[in-house]
Amino acid sequence: MTRDIFPNRGLYQFGYCAVFVRGIAPAELLARVGGAGLRPVALTRIDTMTIEALGEDIDENDMPGLDLEQLQDSGVLAGDGPVLRSGEHDGWSFVIEPEGSWLAADGIVTSASRKTVALSLRDSESGACWISYAEDGEILSSFDPLFPDIDSGARPEVLGRLTGHVAAINNGERHDAYANAVRAIQQRLQCTVPPEADERRLLTIKIADGY
Repeated sequence: MTRDIFPNRGLYQFGYCAVFVRGIAPAELLARVGGAGLRPVALTRIDTMTIEALGEDIDENDMPGLDLEQLQDSGVLAGDGPVLRSGEHDGWSFVIEPEGSWLAADGIVTSASRKTVALSLRDSESGACWISYAEDGEILSSFDPLFPDIDSGARPEVLGRLTGHVAAINNGERHDAYANAVRAIQQRLQCTVPPEADERRLLTIKIADGY
């Protein structure tokens, strides 16, 4: 089952990218992955879905309780680009991008991991998945969970020792490889975020023309 990992297809049926970073605040994580000068606004997942569906045609009646002018100033109503929401749980911050692959870039996870550690997860609508792990700006492990022995990271044995994810993959069904790997990694790294953490309003930005 994939509902006990986060994010999961119960929340993001068309896939997602996510990055988890230990020991920094959500605002700092957004700055690391999105750059300087951003003005985050607090939105729920449903809020962002509404914005993506309506775009610049949105009005106050579509977003009760939110300041439309603030939304415009923040840039989340801009044209195409990845929408990133960031929250925190139990010492880890996370940033999630629905559907797209912008967060999956190597440069994102290396930037996010400066002076700490970062875990990058990609589960695409097509079924292709990818996992990366970095420490202090260096990607140590980067692999397709269907082929865990083919790892392009600098020192994949580090993640193996920390989490035992290869055994978790090999001991399970092939079609559960991604879920088994993520479950093992999140449990051992202690970045097991409950899905409920994604329900509240989280700091949100849009990277204009990011795709």
